[in-house]
Amino acid sequence: MTSSGTLRQDALGRVHFIGIGGVGMSAVARIMVARGVPVSGSDAKDLPVMADLAAAGARVAVGYAEANLGDAQTVVAGSAIRADNPELAAAKAAGLPVLHRSEALAATMADDLVVTVAGTHGKSTTTSMIAVLLQGAGMDPSFAIGANVPALGVNAANGTSKVFVAEADESDGSFLNYRPQIAVVTNVEPDHLDHYGTPEAVYESFDRFTALLPADGVLVACADDAGALALARRTRERGNTRVLLYGTSDEADIRLSDGGPGNVAVTTAAGEFPLSLQVPGRHNALNAAAAMAVALELGVAPEQAASALAGFSGASRRFEFKGEGRGVRVYDDYAHHPTEVRAALAAARSVAGGHKVHVLFQPHLFSRTREFAKEFADALNTADTALVLDIYPAREDPIPGVTSELIAGHLGAGGRLVAGGQTAVEALSAAAQPGDIILTAGAGDVTAYGPLIVESLSG
Repeated sequence: MTSSGTLRQDALGRVHFIGIGGVGMSAVARIMVARGVPVSGSDAKDLPVMADLAAAGARVAVGYAEANLGDAQTVVAGSAIRADNPELAAAKAAGLPVLHRSEALAATMADDLVVTVAGTHGKSTTTSMIAVLLQGAGMDPSFAIGANVPALGVNAANGTSKVFVAEADESDGSFLNYRPQIAVVTNVEPDHLDHYGTPEAVYESFDRFTALLPADGVLVACADDAGALALARRTRERGNTRVLLYGTSDEADIRLSDGGPGNVAVTTAAGEFPLSLQVPGRHNALNAAAAMAVALELGVAPEQAASALAGFSGASRRFEFKGEGRGVRVYDDYAHHPTEVRAALAAARSVAGGHKVHVLFQPHLFSRTREFAKEFADALNTADTALVLDIYPAREDPIPGVTSELIAGHLGAGGRLVAGGQTAVEALSAAAQPGDIILTAGAGDVTAYGPLIVESLSG
């Protein structure tokens, strides 16, 4: 154990991952294999990443069976694994320690200088930006990200430096398992109320997160977000660690000036440095300012940090270009909270110029739809056309009376419910004119629509 109470990687022995194909689980498994830990794992489906892990030295099985555990000494179970999973049941019966993914990741990072990125939105993108920036500046960090990153080629890697950059997920409180030296908080808003119950519980969990920072650590928080700014002020009052603010606000230590595409700059104590960003939107400019702040803390020269950010081409499913047909460009975004939907549509609007923006939105979770129906509609109403699919249930059972109709009731003239499949594809194809932007948005299987829409437009 470390002094903070975190398990160390060398105490885990042989590690078996149940659900190894998941983007978060495969990230931890990839790093453990690279660091010489004996790794095995299984998943219900044969996913592409499993071949990569097998090639790197992991023992991988498709399908769940008690025999897959082999001689494992520690088990890591994905959040979607059910209690009656035969491998999980066998591990518990054998008295093996069963870790959450975050506990396994914390163990791999125990000897590193840890940079975590938390927040209700923007975690994957900001974590990716930091990793790309540090690589571009000649520092080779380890990283673990909850999304695949085209500019990095992978979602995780074992670097040669002592710096480890990781996305810290607050959705189930598991970000409290990490012990960062530098903690970025992009924003703090009520979300995941299926876990927390109340907005106050969300805020309290972030307070507990920043309380974990050491006296020689630093909280890097967004001054433009009311929740993150309030958190920063409370952390300053607590006095356990240093606080650094970034954003366009006068309070920011790392000051962003955002004059739109091609006119973004960051001002530090060393002067003003222009940023050349490939990704659109104010939210991405803020994420870039956060990455700059981290780089400066790690000793990277500001001009080097600014130029390295030009290498960031986006994270998978974060305003990801899917193709073009008939002069209409199609993008896909993981946006599943009203603030994210609004930001993605603002980015689409900036790319569309004077042309129209059409969105196909799939609500994710019954509980989130119930909590934020009007806010989703308000965000969707910023598009010219807003088509809403049925709710993607994910891990939840239906809640009586909660349907996409709750959102549709607040939509403007350009918004309505739409049936899935070919009906939705044809409706968007018919609405879009040359120069327009189509955006598919949501955390469910709406991502599959992008290529179908491009095909329809090209037909």
